[in-house]
Amino acid sequence: MTGSKFVYVTFIRTTQEKLWSALTTPEFVKQYWFDMIHETEWKIGSPWKMLFPDGRVADTGEIAELDPPRRLAIKWRNEWRPDLKAEGWSRCVMELEPADGVVKLTVTHTIEVENSKLIEAVSGGWPKILSNLKSLLETGTVAISQK
Repeated sequence: MTGSKFVYVTFIRTTQEKLWSALTTPEFVKQYWFDMIHETEWKIGSPWKMLFPDGRVADTGEIAELDPPRRLAIKWRNEWRPDLKAEGWSRCVMELEPADGVVKLTVTHTIEVENSKLIEAVSGGWPKILSNLKSLLETGTVAISQK
């Protein structure tokens, strides 16, 4: 593949079903994703958007793949930074696999742009978001606050 890629793998002490629910339930997502709001019907082809807490659109896209509780793929474009929006559409794939009492979560974010500024940006964001997700599921609290 030409372009840019970011891959993050974490192991979470939970079930696939609970992790899937955490990834697709807007009220739960807000807890670990710094109060961001995700709107979609969670059906293949459904529009997807992520909103800042004040209602501004951060990112848009559509649900490209949906195989609960194993795989989710989102066609994704940043909307609030002109330099990132100009790079066009990216793809984010989340894969959930049982692994000896835990769930292996692999997030792969790709774009067909070499040295992508979007991939550079998400490579800083995904570790914080996924650390919060892991902490919230395992302990009931997030690891990193927004401020």
